[in-house]
Amino acid sequence: MHKKFVNHCTIDFTLITDGPILIKSGKEGADPTKPDMEFVETYHAGGRSIYLPGSSLKGAIRAHAERIVRTVGKDRRDPNNSDILWANDPLSDKYDYLQKKSAPEIYKLSSFTDQMFGNTSIASRVRIEDAYPDKSQPLKIEERNGVAIDRVFGSTVPGALFNYQVCTAGEFHTKIHLKNFTLAQLGLIGLVLRDLDDGWFGLGFAKSRGLGTVQVKLNSAVVQYPGCVLSEDKQQINALGSQKQWNKTFLLGAGEFLESEEAKLYSFPKPDSQDTPVAAQEMDLGFGVQLTWQEGTVNDLFERGVRSWSSLLVGSK
Repeated sequence: MHKKFVNHCTIDFTLITDGPILIKSGKEGADPTKPDMEFVETYHAGGRSIYLPGSSLKGAIRAHAERIVRTVGKDRRDPNNSDILWANDPLSDKYDYLQKKSAPEIYKLSSFTDQMFGNTSIASRVRIEDAYPDKSQPLKIEERNGVAIDRVFGSTVPGALFNYQVCTAGEFHTKIHLKNFTLAQLGLIGLVLRDLDDGWFGLGFAKSRGLGTVQVKLNSAVVQYPGCVLSEDKQQINALGSQKQWNKTFLLGAGEFLESEEAKLYSFPKPDSQDTPVAAQEMDLGFGVQLTWQEGTVNDLFERGVRSWSSLLVGSK
């Protein structure tokens, strides 16, 4: 199934610093005039610039997604009820249960979050771009001092003074891409971005000391069905190569595009659709179908995904 490309979602958003933030560079320079901990930099838009690596964003988003799933489900697979959601610890899981399994069995046996973010046996279906600064909003970068604390006595450690670089103001633009997703998985991404905006978790260095909080501004979202076309009257979405047909306003999960046997083989929910106030349009070049949520309406998309997420939780009890 994963050799197909049945649906794709692009979430365009901006991360606005809500306090100091530092994504540390992995290298320490020999220049004594620079701080001990520098912000990671890259070449962008014709010069050097700080940025938020997509790998750092993905790690934070995955970790919180796993916390959510463990909160409402379990931290290990229930052999007596495979419908119960669970999220493993990818750092300690040896994945013995995936050995010598077929591709459908590997996906079906993997945890809910592994199905999205991947593991040693399946590729990730979530891709997050590097977040680069918005040139229209000036960055404010400063240096701060810190000191190591003795965990036993609670006093400062002599000679353990250090300084670090932080960004205290700026906006960083990025995108999340999901392919072959279910609506429940889309809903989970929405919950994670909501919690990030609410300050439930942060990004980067020294999160427990108040660094790393950001606001999330949702700019737009596009859901695409590359294997579909609009009917002649523009009122229906038609799947090419099959008789499947949906109303032009339907949000469709991956299971909708599969035959019942194949969906069951991978454990994709079917039916997996939600009606929306957004009408489908043709993709570029007149091939494929897409639904677009503009700024101010993206939460409507996530709310519909969360409905499917809630239904999945009720069905797994």
